[in-house]
Amino acid sequence: MPVTYTDQEAILTATVAIEEAETLLAWLKEHGQGSVNVQGCQHLHTAVLQVLLALRPPLGEPPTDPFLKEHVWPLLQSDGEMAG
Repeated sequence: MPVTYTDQEAILTATVAIEEAETLLAWLKEHGQGSVNVQGCQHLHTAVLQVLLALRPPLGEPPTDPFLKEHVWPLLQSDGEMAG
């Protein structure tokens, strides 16, 4: 299972597909103080990324996947403002 939910954390692992986006969105809305752990994530569908970018939940450690760590993690850490 690519996403495991606890009372306080959504843990994303392996390949997180588009099918997970709606459930993650609902969980984040229901658990306003919940955090997301992306450390074990190896692939993140853009729909899931959009949920994370829109709601900006607290995140744990960076992903270990090199691509996600280099290209996606900085987006998740930014304040949403684009440099101009």
